[in-house]
Amino acid sequence: MSALAAPIIILNPADDVGVARQKIGKGEATGYDGLMAKDLIGRGHKVALKAIKTGQEVHKFGQVIGIATSDIEPGQHIHLHNLQMIPSEHEYQMGGTNRDERLLPEAERRTFMGFDRGPGGVGTRNYIGIISSVNCSATVSRYIADHFNRSGGLEGFDNVDGVVALTHGGGCALNTKSEGYRILTRTIQGYARHPNFGGILMIGLGCETNQIAPILEHYKLAEGALLRTMTIQQSGGTRKTIEAAQEIIREMLPIVNAVERTEQPLSALKLALECGGSDGYSGISANPALGVASDLLVRHGGTSVLAETPEIYGAEHLLTRRAVSPAVAEKLLSRIDWWRDYTARNGDELNNNPSYGNKQGGLTTILEKSLGAVAKGGTMPLKAVYEYAEIVTEKGFVFMDTPGYDPAAVTGQVAGGCNVICFTTGRGSVSGFKPAPCIKIATNTEMYDHMDEDMDINCGGVVTGEETIEQAGIRIFEDIIAVASGKKTSSEIYDYGDNEFVPWQVGAIT
Repeated sequence: MSALAAPIIILNPADDVGVARQKIGKGEATGYDGLMAKDLIGRGHKVALKAIKTGQEVHKFGQVIGIATSDIEPGQHIHLHNLQMIPSEHEYQMGGTNRDERLLPEAERRTFMGFDRGPGGVGTRNYIGIISSVNCSATVSRYIADHFNRSGGLEGFDNVDGVVALTHGGGCALNTKSEGYRILTRTIQGYARHPNFGGILMIGLGCETNQIAPILEHYKLAEGALLRTMTIQQSGGTRKTIEAAQEIIREMLPIVNAVERTEQPLSALKLALECGGSDGYSGISANPALGVASDLLVRHGGTSVLAETPEIYGAEHLLTRRAVSPAVAEKLLSRIDWWRDYTARNGDELNNNPSYGNKQGGLTTILEKSLGAVAKGGTMPLKAVYEYAEIVTEKGFVFMDTPGYDPAAVTGQVAGGCNVICFTTGRGSVSGFKPAPCIKIATNTEMYDHMDEDMDINCGGVVTGEETIEQAGIRIFEDIIAVASGKKTSSEIYDYGDNEFVPWQVGAIT
């Protein structure tokens, strides 16, 4: 039986496990050295290639993913019943290796068609945004957006992609000197200046802790024709606020509609790298394929942003060795230490991740999940590490500290300026993330076919051996350019993405 046709995938010669390409019944051949399955092995799940003693480290991707909790025989299923987490401990190579980015000459770099916002960057979409400063103004904000999106308010303005209401569950009962306040205001200002918005209206209640004026002052945002603010209390109530807000947006519409797409360099793209609803194939197909696309974007002068700090735990040593300096590597490790402390003081642990669905899909420990997740980041040097929602200014491959919770993670990346999102999924995540278009990348063909209306790209051919990782990565790269230039993603076709603005809430709510 050929390697491509074998029922299991072996990722590294040093591995103790193989991954099932398809369901393997008890007593069926695995295709590896005469090995027969001693248990039912589900799609994406692990099978032991050799005898493993209790307490022995288990390897996948050539790296440790946990220790055996019982003796394991060759051919047995390896999962929650016989494999457990161990602390991530490594001798770190602290960057400064001067990896070559292999940037293409300017004349050979690709371009896309985008909306030039001048010093504000280049947009891939042309929305008007309504940002509520506090949950108390959320209903009003949504009502205004619905008027334009669903009641004919955008007729005649075909160049405007829509009106997005960015609402959230916070904004009051927090200390203005707290970390939570800094994160919330940093997130709001990042969306307010995002190049996928042609105009912004910020709406508050009036008496909330999270006042609009200090945000504008601190982040040097100046009101004008395309950045307006108001409060419900000052306007005289909800109905009067809605009427006044509709008039403001009607004034913005002709200006925003007049902006046209023009040819722009790929250096203007900031790509959010995200995975959610992962399975046992994520680190084998879609994630490394996205890593290839990430490398290609960087070679063309663009930026790719890896995130989800709890989901690099156990694989952080693979990133520190790629850091351009010891200082960048130290900053990454300091964020890992912060998370260790944060989870401990909240009675939690980093191995609370993987999720239920991840485990159903074959992932057992966070070490295993992280080793697959970092593959999204390709091979380029790590240029910088950003805190949550910080504006990304460095070109190339960078990291942003975010939770592993997908909506909060992507909210941070978009606040940082990401204008396109690539989201890999094995179980089937369906989020939209306005104002940034989100490309959904399936890890396996079965899920892609089952949820084809929600998926954009299928990397299942990598699992079956019909396509190489490099070929899949090139397809993703071409789709990134097409989507950045206006091609609609599946979530945009169905107008999804209005509820994924989820700023990370940290600290006490009093």
